[in-house]
Amino acid sequence: MQRRGSSANNKQTMIWILFIGIALLSYAVQANLQSKFKRFSREPLASGLTGREVAEKMLHDNGIYNVTVISTPGQLTDHYNPTNQTVNLSEGVFNSTSVAAAAVAAHECGHAVQHATAYGPLRLRSALVPVVSMASQVVSWILLAGILLVQTFPALLLFGIGLFAMTTLFSVITLPVEIDASRRATVWLQRAGITSNHEQPMAVSALRSAAYTYVVAALSSLATLIYYVLIFMGSQRDE
Repeated sequence: MQRRGSSANNKQTMIWILFIGIALLSYAVQANLQSKFKRFSREPLASGLTGREVAEKMLHDNGIYNVTVISTPGQLTDHYNPTNQTVNLSEGVFNSTSVAAAAVAAHECGHAVQHATAYGPLRLRSALVPVVSMASQVVSWILLAGILLVQTFPALLLFGIGLFAMTTLFSVITLPVEIDASRRATVWLQRAGITSNHEQPMAVSALRSAAYTYVVAALSSLATLIYYVLIFMGSQRDE
């Protein structure tokens, strides 16, 4: 009995060490990303194109004419909306002629190209959006109630774990979607002559740093999922 308790404590300690490690890694990745984008935002693009012009050119070069490029308020609010087929660029990207703006604009257009070519992982992620949206609204409360009632009603925690697993799956599927969009962006930027030989490594570095944030998010979600699974398994052994 004592050995079982010691084993459970060791597992919990390892999980908490993992959480702390991921939190520190997340902070380092975010700090690195902000530093690079701040630096590359001061690097003027030799071609002199704005983020909007880069986005429109990439769309047209890929035969896409039914997607509109618009400006959206805020910082780091850039995204592609497949519902109304718009590439939304933040104010700091839309009118900027920096290397960072070109990289961000091309990346978001990479998602538009994925949508136009029916890229498999993007279709799967889009199909999960309604489920994950619903799950994210209630999963925290269900998991909390499940932990409190784990001895009397373990099925509730198991249901919460199932919902959280869907959000983890969404995070994992997001990885190839984002990495592929960045790959499409960097290849096109160089092929179209938007970035010079001096600017291309900056664009690649900025988008690679952005991709790391999705890796950390997926690892964090996976670690949290394992934590709840261990709680459930521990409750079953205690019965």
